Amino acid sequence: MTISEFRKFFKSELSAFYNESESTFLCSVFIQKIVGLNSFHQRKLSDQLLLIDDEQKLIEAVSELKTGKPYQQILGETEFYGMLFFVDEHVLIPRPETEELLEIAIRTIRNSGFHTQNLKILDIGTGSGVIPLVLKKHFPEAAISSVDFSEKALETARRNAEYHQLEINFIHEDYLNSELTEIYDIIISNPPYIGMEEETEIADSVKEFEPKMALFSPVQDALIFYRKIAIDSKQHLKDNGLLFLEINQKLGPETLELYINSFSETQLIKDLSENDRFIFGRK
Repeated sequence: MTISEFRKFFKSELSAFYNESESTFLCSVFIQKIVGLNSFHQRKLSDQLLLIDDEQKLIEAVSELKTGKPYQQILGETEFYGMLFFVDEHVLIPRPETEELLEIAIRTIRNSGFHTQNLKILDIGTGSGVIPLVLKKHFPEAAISSVDFSEKALETARRNAEYHQLEINFIHEDYLNSELTEIYDIIISNPPYIGMEEETEIADSVKEFEPKMALFSPVQDALIFYRKIAIDSKQHLKDNGLLFLEINQKLGPETLELYINSFSETQLIKDLSENDRFIFGRK
């Protein structure tokens, strides 16, 4: 099978799952990953025969895509905030909204007047480690701690930290049932925030392949993490400290209400799709 023939096979087999542009993008991504040819060379060498081993791997990838498995999990990696991250079934695939959260955080921290070399940052619910590692990349002298309940997720986060040669203090802990012991300049979190009653609204490709503990609130109260963070912020966030949260778009005002009395400044911020998605607070 030539590269050109595989392209046709890919689009034909997955026409029920992806539109033309998505199919073209994904086909190119898999050829580059498995064969090692970028999009330019794929076009230039479109009549080149695939090696038997590469052809088999590409056909297996098509079979996996048909199950609804996210392409990032099949590849074992994804790009986020201009950095490569390893992902697997134990971590959420990072979303564009979390890139927006980090854009807000990085811009605000830089404009805050903090001495960034002395910053102490706590990230709650690290997953693959994208939040602490992007922050560490931009604030290399900051001391960043990152908590997660899943040891498997932390293994992936540590692998990403090692790949990028960045030092993060990863902590295996059940945040909801533990007590903080340190004081931080910044607390940031993208915790599980989907309510149990919303499960039917979530695409099968998400809830069947990504860890439910990272998606759904562990109890009926979808704000349980935000309530705990609000309590902890009173004693463990410095005066003038900063808070950055990604939230459930359906619960913006209710989530903001948890922080208004404890912070001198709070904002409910919309994402690029005009959904209530982030909370910023200054203590």
